[in-house]
Formats: sequence, structure tokens, C-alpha cells
Amino acid sequence: MTSGTRARRALLWVAVHATAVAIAVMFLAPLAFMLLTAVMTDRQALGGDLWPHGWHFGNFADVLSGDMVRWTVNSLVYAGLSTLFMLVSSVPVAYALARFRFRGRNLAFVVVISAMMLPPQVTMVPLYIVWARLGLTGSLWPLIIPQLFGDAFSIFLLRQFLVTIPREYADAARVDGCGELRTMLRVVLPMAKPALAAVALFQFFYCWNDYFRPLVYADPDHWTLAIGVATFRAAHHVEWNLTMAATLLTILPVLVVFFLAQRVFIQGVTLTGVKG
Repeated sequence: MTSGTRARRALLWVAVHATAVAIAVMFLAPLAFMLLTAVMTDRQALGGDLWPHGWHFGNFADVLSGDMVRWTVNSLVYAGLSTLFMLVSSVPVAYALARFRFRGRNLAFVVVISAMMLPPQVTMVPLYIVWARLGLTGSLWPLIIPQLFGDAFSIFLLRQFLVTIPREYADAARVDGCGELRTMLRVVLPMAKPALAAVALFQFFYCWNDYFRPLVYADPDHWTLAIGVATFRAAHHVEWNLTMAATLLTILPVLVVFFLAQRVFIQGVTLTGVKG
């Protein structure tokens, strides 16, 4: 291969992927800026330097020496249990709406869609009164327990995916002697792994980034990372190196989870049907 041919192929690759490269640089530039600032000294972070004169990774240790670990544990408990409870409660409802024929099924589906349109601010005050009378305010349980009653968006997304799975698979399982529960667990749900991964990631990311509801219900001992980092930034408002280090530690678990489940997540979103 001549040098001219290689040069033309390189130029062709740049022309084809220029837009994708530009978008990638646009998204990665803030992360690079945060990383470079996180390893600076406080004096360098306040200056105009874009590149650190020394890599001070001790900033991350300084951040972790505070309440960051406790906030991370609270966020993991909140996001993990909420995601688990959401799957346990939403999957049977979505399966029933997608596979069963019963009177009032369309009405029930309309109720689910209506619940998606209800602003959370409308129910915040009465729900707070209920949890306060139960003595659960000051903790994360008022945020976790409601997930045992299903999530409207997750039910809708799962139902739209389940209706695209051919009924012949479930019929064959019933002929072999499987009950409805076993058919759902052993036949239908393994085929719905992309949709399950998609709704699980949506729920996990929402809870991980949730600021308003933990601020309303949780006391300082149960603060999550969303509240903790905001408090940390207020306490270190001129130490941008420590603020950037705390922010990186906050988004790192989300990035790791997304890249590990990226393929199945995108597959679940793209394959979710709109069949009625």
C-alpha cells in the first residue's frame, strides 16, 4: 500500500467520523478538565493553568477522609434497593398487562400512563404526612418502600417490550406443563433481559442523582452523594481541586455501571416496541 493510498484512507476516515469525533470531544472535554483540576493544588486550581504542574492524587484521599464514604454507602443502599424493589414489583404488572386478556386491561394501562403524568410535587405533602405518622422520616425508607408498589415508567417500558415477544414461546411452555409464574420466570423474562437492564439502569441512575427527595426525607446521617457533594462544595467553595475530586468520585460509579451494561442497555431501549 502506497503512502498516497494510506493518506486518502486516513482523510476518508476523518471525513466519515468527523461528526462523531467532534461530539466525543465535546462530551469528554469536561471530564478531562475535571480530572486535571482534581489533581492540582488549590493555588493552581484558582489560577489560569489548564495543566497541573504536579499530579496531586492525595486530593482524592482528602475527599474520602470525610463523609464521602458514608454518602456513597447511602446512595448505594438507596439506588440498589430501589432498583431491586422496582423490578420485583413492576415485572409482574407489566407481564399481566402484556400477556393476559381480562376485562379492564386497557383501563389499567391508561391508569399507568396517567400515573407517569402526575407531578411528584402534587403528592409530596400528603405522602410526607403519612411517612411522618409512621415514624420513618429522617431515613431513606420513605424513598425505598414505595418501589415495592411498582413504577409507572418501568411498567410502561417493560409492557411495551413484552408485547413484542411471540406468544408461541409461552404457549409451548404451557404445553410442557409450566404454570404461568414459571413461564414468566423461565421463558419470557430471559428473553426480556435488554428491557430489564434498561429499566434497572434508568431507576439506578435516577436514584443515584436524586437530590430533592432525600433532601426532604433524610437527616444528615442518611444524606446521599447528591446532597453530600452540594454540601461539600459549599464548605470548600474556593478549593476547586477538592470539589472536582469529589465530583469525579460521584460520577465514577455511574460511568462504570453504564459502560459495563452499555450494550444490553442500548439494545433494550432500541428494541422496546410500540405495539399496543
